[in-house]
Amino acid sequence: MPDDATALAEAIRKGRLTASGAMQAALDRAEQMDGLGAIVHLEVEAGLEAARVIDARLVQADDRLNFAPFIGVPSLVKDLGGPFAGLPVAAGSRMLSRGNENCPDSDLAARMRAAGLCFFGLTTVPEMGLSLSCEPAAGPTCRNPLDPLRTPGGSSGGAAAAVAAGIVAIAHATDAGGSIRVPAACCGLLGMKATRGAMPAGPGFGNHLGGIAGELAVCRSSRDLAMIFEAVLGGVRGPLADPELAPVKRGPLRIGLLTETGNDHPTDPSRSEAVEAAARSLEKDGHAVVSLGWRDFAGPVAASAIALRDIIAINLATHVAGARLDVELAEPLTRAFIRRGVAMTGSELWSAMDGAVHASRSFWDIFKDFDLLVAPMLATAPLTLGSLPFDHGDPDLQIRRMTDFAPLAALANITGFPALTLPFGADADGLPLPVQLIASMGHDRLLLHLASRLEKEDRWQHRYRLAGLNS
Repeated sequence: MPDDATALAEAIRKGRLTASGAMQAALDRAEQMDGLGAIVHLEVEAGLEAARVIDARLVQADDRLNFAPFIGVPSLVKDLGGPFAGLPVAAGSRMLSRGNENCPDSDLAARMRAAGLCFFGLTTVPEMGLSLSCEPAAGPTCRNPLDPLRTPGGSSGGAAAAVAAGIVAIAHATDAGGSIRVPAACCGLLGMKATRGAMPAGPGFGNHLGGIAGELAVCRSSRDLAMIFEAVLGGVRGPLADPELAPVKRGPLRIGLLTETGNDHPTDPSRSEAVEAAARSLEKDGHAVVSLGWRDFAGPVAASAIALRDIIAINLATHVAGARLDVELAEPLTRAFIRRGVAMTGSELWSAMDGAVHASRSFWDIFKDFDLLVAPMLATAPLTLGSLPFDHGDPDLQIRRMTDFAPLAALANITGFPALTLPFGADADGLPLPVQLIASMGHDRLLLHLASRLEKEDRWQHRYRLAGLNS
């Protein structure tokens, strides 16, 4: 039986396990794994009450539960993103107190609850999401359950660590510069940054980061990722709203294969080989694979890095000023981003946005010839803790370090294209070898379909069993 949220929901639906039992198992596992640092805040009674409500509705045979794919499944919310009622977000920062308990659910939160998920806590993030590691000064430092000396990635590292460690089967996550896909890649999970505009961002979150950010989840299986995508997508107009209007292309695909990421941030041979292996596996299905070089990607990647830096800086400066936060409580790197945002001129911001537009156009040109790109997700193994420190005031250095680690991560955010990562093997140390799939706008279901296909090769096995399902 797959060790995932779908299997857990099936066990609850069929009465082999109660939602309350699953929640208690998750809480017990969270306590056992406390040293992992994956969870920054618990709402135990809220989680237990949500599970009790599900159990009562199951006894009453509530027909609405037939449409809840994750009925009674315990889950966690990232400490950054649109609000979930009763789970006060502090964004990993001492500038914020957990005082927004009365905020109503965002649209995405409401849809996740309607899908049956029962939330009981918040997962660790770097301050304001400014890193691909999760080591906030406010604490705790989050460790990778596959190697506690390494990062689980960021900024959804706490979410990925909790799922990889078997505390929960699925967890809410957000992605503005690889923040879903990098942690998933570090921890042997699946994660997707959906097509721009596909994920709900209302009623108050709006255009928070100029359209580069999206929310979804990190998962243990492709079927979980596909189901949570469909569950929260509801209400979107256009082709993505109806699978019949945007069917998955199942005929021969034109696949671009990129295994190198340039001399400035080269990809380890083992990770390049995994990317090659994934593409050649798809080629056996009759798809055409064409090798690509870094030259066509170097410019868009550089422009994306600049745009990411400046969009984050201006957003932080605006948010901090609007909320009247005490900047002196922030970490040095965060303060530097804020200072950059405050000092930024309109022409500087326009230049960054113009670069983002040109990067998007370049990507569109690539997809004139291809249906899919298969490329590296990470250039190296998960970084050791301390590799992305906040004790300096150089935003450019931080962006460069993150680009070296995950060269193609921010490109999908800046251009709006959907991108998915999945593990496709293990290296000599037993760490996952992740692959990134990128499709043209609106073809999220193609990514999910191909992830399911590659997953069937069974090149990666979860090290930790899921709390509740196997207890």
